[in-house]
Amino acid sequence: MLVVVTGISHKTAPLELREKLALDAEAALRVERELATRAGACEAVALSTCNRTELYAYAKDSLAASQAAVACLAEQAGVPVAELGPSVYSYSGDAAIAHLFRVTASLDSMVVGEAQIVAQMKAAYQGACEGGCTSVVFNRLFRRALEVGKRVRTETSIGERPVSVSSAAVELALQVFGKFRDHVVLILGAGETSELTATYLKAHGIERILVANRTYAAAEELARRVGGRAVPFEDLEGQLGAADIVVASTAAPHVVVTREHVERAMKHRRHRPLFLIDIAVPRDLDPAIARVDNAFLYDIDDLQHVVDENRHEREKEAAKAERIVAEELDEVRTWLRSLEVVPTIAGLRDSVEKIRRAELERLGNRLGDLSAEQRAQVELLTASIVNKILHAPTVRMKEAAGREECYLYVDAVRTLFGLNGSGCAGGEGERDDGGRGEGERDEGARAADDCRDGASGDA
Repeated sequence: MLVVVTGISHKTAPLELREKLALDAEAALRVERELATRAGACEAVALSTCNRTELYAYAKDSLAASQAAVACLAEQAGVPVAELGPSVYSYSGDAAIAHLFRVTASLDSMVVGEAQIVAQMKAAYQGACEGGCTSVVFNRLFRRALEVGKRVRTETSIGERPVSVSSAAVELALQVFGKFRDHVVLILGAGETSELTATYLKAHGIERILVANRTYAAAEELARRVGGRAVPFEDLEGQLGAADIVVASTAAPHVVVTREHVERAMKHRRHRPLFLIDIAVPRDLDPAIARVDNAFLYDIDDLQHVVDENRHEREKEAAKAERIVAEELDEVRTWLRSLEVVPTIAGLRDSVEKIRRAELERLGNRLGDLSAEQRAQVELLTASIVNKILHAPTVRMKEAAGREECYLYVDAVRTLFGLNGSGCAGGEGERDDGGRGEGERDEGARAADDCRDGASGDA
């Protein structure tokens, strides 16, 4: 049995294709159940975000699971399987688990260190759990992945430094003002970057947002989205006098705010500091504004310098995060190998025990003259012989459980003794609990309870 992941991400597929493959909660559950039908997957989880759609399966045949996943994705997108080929990646075994951990730790994100992926992974797992698509293996594996994400956030500084132009602008504004109290921000332009910057400012305490755009309707729409107020673009100088922070990102081919605009505004402001962020190319703000007293002007090159420095720091923290992933992978790898060994030992003992009982039943008439005590001695003798024969292989397999070659032992024993169960819990030749110990069954029950209760934990 192997963990298999198949999917596409921002690294392999354009936005248009990612949009086609996006799964809502209902579609995700449908795909998870389809994987069980097509690939015989015992467990499945579908993760879908704006930057990736991935299908995780626990299956015996990794190739069949991957092919089934691609078929499901193609159907979801309404495109031929061949069209997905160049954009799809697939990993199995340790590589799949490492990928899961790296994704949850935001090491595979478009912005390394972003925090949203942990909540997205938790929601994906919770949906699959509630839909009955996970069991012991994925319950422990995905809970461990969420713990990896939590460890990375708490033990490294990977998410502390902003690595977008908008977030860098907010960081610089905080350096000027210390903290935001009753400050006012003026947004020039109604584009995506302006909105993102306004959103960051609002998250850091800015409550009053003014939006000015040559098209007043666009200003009104952006103001509505960010909880601000649209103001006339023609009253630009008056708005400069009211604002403490100016974010300029228009599509104008020329300077929108001149040095003279700012000098006149500063008189009305009684020279209170004015922080100006020019994200536009070509620039909206006259570079000479930087020479006005108490006017702090930053253009996109200044911001990019901050972004590059912060990205370098995040990369150093990412190296620490990779070590956490490696540590966690070692522990999970050992546990998964033990899952292969335990049901094999149980199956072997069950198979030999059936032979012992069948032989005693076959000799039943010839043992009819034995007393109850004598029959008990025969039972004890034959059971002792079985235990002694199985002792050495049982010990050797348990010793190998944590080592890589344990799969060789498992395959050899299953082949030699005809223990060809499905590998899923309750499969032919397997115990009803999948050969799991009591602790694993308890964990599966706890995970199911967590899903019903809304999934506990901070991750």
